Amino acid sequence: MPFELGIDYGCRQFHLDERSGKKILILEEKRYRHQIAISDLAGCDLDVHEADFQKAVRKVRNWLVNEADAEVIGPRKILDAYADFQEWHYERQLAAGFSDDDIQDYPTKELMSSMTEWIAIGKPI
Repeated sequence: MPFELGIDYGCRQFHLDERSGKKILILEEKRYRHQIAISDLAGCDLDVHEADFQKAVRKVRNWLVNEADAEVIGPRKILDAYADFQEWHYERQLAAGFSDDDIQDYPTKELMSSMTEWIAIGKPI
């Protein structure tokens, strides 16, 4: 993460166009851990999720609502929809011949395609 974050942060700092107002949300598992690798994050939101995915979802949702005017949807609704997707995807993958290990190691691109399909067909359970 430090490399990619550095590039993004540099674009925000040194470009005088629309990137100079760019907002960045940084999530860390533990408070102050970022100081080991990155010492200067002035002006960036940095929040701690404590390895709790529900807390991470809540923090990203709150940031998107505040910074990007995202639709105001409660974190519980987002988490419930995610659980519904996971159940649908898991059953679908098992039926297609995937093992539990295969499903846990599913490529991101294919997972995103499955999410897009799930939404397109009305979010079935």
